[in-house]
Amino acid sequence: MADHVQLSEPAAELLAVAAEVTAPWLRRSIERTAGAGGVSTDDWDDLDRVVAETAADLLAALERLLATDVDEQRTNPLSLFRGAVAAPTELLRAHEVPAPPIDRFAEEHFPDDPYRLGPATWTDIDDSLQTPGLTWGAWKAMTVLQRRRDEGLR
Repeated sequence: MADHVQLSEPAAELLAVAAEVTAPWLRRSIERTAGAGGVSTDDWDDLDRVVAETAADLLAALERLLATDVDEQRTNPLSLFRGAVAAPTELLRAHEVPAPPIDRFAEEHFPDDPYRLGPATWTDIDDSLQTPGLTWGAWKAMTVLQRRRDEGLR
């Protein structure tokens, strides 16, 4: 994870809560999707590995993002969660879980998420992420706005 970088309090809180809920969210999403497709995950030898690796990669990316100066960030934390569906999608495909019907909007805007695993909001991951996610977003907006004011741009 990021070396020698002091995260802001909102970033540290978001990362801490994300560390608690990411793996359970991934497992829940995979199991729910498989179940909806009529497939049991009970004998999947690769489920634990995919959940652990995906969670570790996602949390490392989240920490890197949160350690990046706000003016240099080119994405946001929720987008990282939305982008973390590749390995779970491949797992579901490997176990021949049928993809659900998808509407045109989802097909056009989220073509890499045929199982609709990606969250639309923080609460789609876990209710406990709502406040830290919104707090971090407000903190980032305030930080950017204050910088622009200090630069005489606002």
